[in-house]
Amino acid sequence: MTLDRDAIRRGAFREMAANSRRHGRIWTDAERDASKNAMLSAVPDGDDVWVFGYGSLMWNPAFHFVDRLPGRVHGYHRSYCMISTAGRGTEAQPGMMLALEPGGSCCGLAFRIAADSVHEELDIVWAREMLAGTYRPVWVTVAGATSTVRAITFASNQRHDRYVGRLDPATVVQRLATAEGRLGSCQDYLRNTVSCLSEFGFRDRRMTDLLLQVQRYPTP
Repeated sequence: MTLDRDAIRRGAFREMAANSRRHGRIWTDAERDASKNAMLSAVPDGDDVWVFGYGSLMWNPAFHFVDRLPGRVHGYHRSYCMISTAGRGTEAQPGMMLALEPGGSCCGLAFRIAADSVHEELDIVWAREMLAGTYRPVWVTVAGATSTVRAITFASNQRHDRYVGRLDPATVVQRLATAEGRLGSCQDYLRNTVSCLSEFGFRDRRMTDLLLQVQRYPTP
């Protein structure tokens, strides 16, 4: 399955997640709306909204935007701390997904959503990122080369069943090298993330080193 705007809007992504026991309880539309509106309560009427991506949102946002800003967020770092048993893995062979964890900094892309389409486009974002409460939406400051913006991003929910924290590095490498689900492989996800960061002039040494280890992992 391709994770695109159509798959999210017609419920295919939701159905995929619902079939995974480890994904957790799928939120109702009302719960997602309440979460989204709580974040938007900090936005003056008529303002654009920025969304910060650090993983697949960078290279596959699936929502419409009018501008993007490469930048860095301080106070959070990118970490493989979430388990995937549907999109990038299975129950028998779980994969790993990125989330933001407290501390350090993280480079990525901020996307600006026009004021007149904020609710429509954030519905897409929430249906993707907040399907089961796996993440916590938070406001962060994104510092670009020439400007600074306030943006919504998604940090780890350490109380969720999919949260596994910091696993043994060898386990992370093994899962990233071998796991694959309906959205593709963990190795492709990692490769795309590193490639996108490089395209915009960023070098996350930890992610680059991790990709090298994954590519060297022995396969049957």
